[in-house]
Amino acid sequence: MKIALITDAWYPQINGVVRTLDRITRELRAEGHEISIIHPGLFRTLPCPTYPEIRLALFPRRKLAGLLGAFEPDAIHIATEGPLGMAARRYCMRRKQAFTSSYHTRFPEYVAARIPVRISWLYAFMRRFHNSGEGMMVATQSLRDELAEKGFEKIKVWSRGVDTELFRPMEPPAEASELALERPIFVNVGRVAVEKNLSAFLDLDLPGSKVIVGGGPQLAELKQRYPAVHFFGSKEGEDLVRHYGLGDVFVFPSRTDTFGLVLLEALACGLPVAAFPVPGPLDVIGNSGVGHLDEDLEKACMAALNIPREHCRPYAERFSWNACALQFLNNLEPGVRL
Repeated sequence: MKIALITDAWYPQINGVVRTLDRITRELRAEGHEISIIHPGLFRTLPCPTYPEIRLALFPRRKLAGLLGAFEPDAIHIATEGPLGMAARRYCMRRKQAFTSSYHTRFPEYVAARIPVRISWLYAFMRRFHNSGEGMMVATQSLRDELAEKGFEKIKVWSRGVDTELFRPMEPPAEASELALERPIFVNVGRVAVEKNLSAFLDLDLPGSKVIVGGGPQLAELKQRYPAVHFFGSKEGEDLVRHYGLGDVFVFPSRTDTFGLVLLEALACGLPVAAFPVPGPLDVIGNSGVGHLDEDLEKACMAALNIPREHCRPYAERFSWNACALQFLNNLEPGVRL
């Protein structure tokens, strides 16, 4: 099967969207499917306002049409609602060509956190964008139910996976012992940006140490506001896994993530989770016993300290990227097999 995947989020960005698309692409190619990834690196770009690390394709319509026309895909999937996503949607609508889309990011909430705009207008745009396709994929059942109430249609669940060969219990990096971090150590890994609600974690009166692993537009501000917190910057691969190994508890203060791949990564590394009881954590952690969810995040953190680490990894092993890729394929065209 020839699949065109259009995404405004791609390397060198490091986030859950990019990791998900990269991994399922590798899974599908290994099974003989042909994938064309159309991403900003193929176009002239400009920095995203308020988030210059993200590059946005500039006037992509003509080149995108040429790429799709040359590839002649059997299926088109639009992963994001940025300039490339909008150009791809217009391409499909004009040619009456079916497409699917995915809702990776709470775009209305993210934009409203940065720009004074009515969130209802943003949801109207999102409904118009996604409802014109043959199906919109979301990561969890709770998000599916929430968006259905907001008027979204043809919603399909597409879960996530974790690489349990890479993400595993490991000794922390050498720099950690040099810092002599006081235990317990509460860790967060991810993008350092306003939508991640990191201050809800960093403001807590917790014993021991707090660690942030990741980069983003709010990094300099938070370093200045929280001098006692240890900021390790962005990490990848084995280095990232070793930094997960620093922690006793993984703290996830976000209220806007649609899933939270880092939850599975932390669990695979043996870290119990503390989070708010919101979509994402409710679906990934729920009543599994490998984390504690509470509107009182401090209470959740302290309760998670009592969860045996050896319970966490077996739970993460239930989430495979192969199953994720198969679910994606079936959402494109029911009945397709790996």
